Amino acid sequence: MQVKIEDSWREALAPEFEKPYFAHLVEALHAEKAAGRVIYPPGPQIFRAFDLCPLPAVKVVILGQDPYHGYGQAMGLSFSVPDGVPAPPSLKNIFKEIEDDLGVRMSGRPNLESWARQGVLLLNAVLTVRAGEPTSHGGLGWQEFTDAVIRCISDRREGVVFMLWGNYARSKAPLVDNSKHFVLQAAHPSPLARGAFFGCRHFSQANAILRAEGLEPIDWQL
Repeated sequence: MQVKIEDSWREALAPEFEKPYFAHLVEALHAEKAAGRVIYPPGPQIFRAFDLCPLPAVKVVILGQDPYHGYGQAMGLSFSVPDGVPAPPSLKNIFKEIEDDLGVRMSGRPNLESWARQGVLLLNAVLTVRAGEPTSHGGLGWQEFTDAVIRCISDRREGVVFMLWGNYARSKAPLVDNSKHFVLQAAHPSPLARGAFFGCRHFSQANAILRAEGLEPIDWQL
């Protein structure tokens, strides 16, 4: 099946695109669109995280669950929304942790593309959602695909930092070979976690790991 995705990912994930579950996933998305349902993010942005961060460039993986379901929010990058859109509560908490952890001042700009271009794969476990209906595409097969993405990074790369926030993301830890990668776990940045995310210091930890690996650290400041 021909999928519009960055070349290194297309080669690495080629077997997934030929599996029955992926064909069923694509058919389900086409059927929803034909029925007039609005799906986020827009089609060209579904694989945006991969397009901005090729497999050989991945240094850090930040795993979200599914895209924002409000109008104009989802842009194919976990936790990110386009410029001009108010930062959702979880993203505000991420910014607060960065400020406390690194002693920097965040601008509040909610677009995380600059992280992606530095090697941060902003991956959602589910890549699409029906407008106004959170987790509505959780049963389409996306998790099988993104589990394969995590295994691919684990198998093909070394020294990648995985940030797993909340129980759902942390359940993916067994997919990562922690003998050659680094897995950082914390509570979810959502306000529902009652501040348990604060103090995780994942951003300074990630940069310390990258420096120790001889890699350029991430400029987290926006």
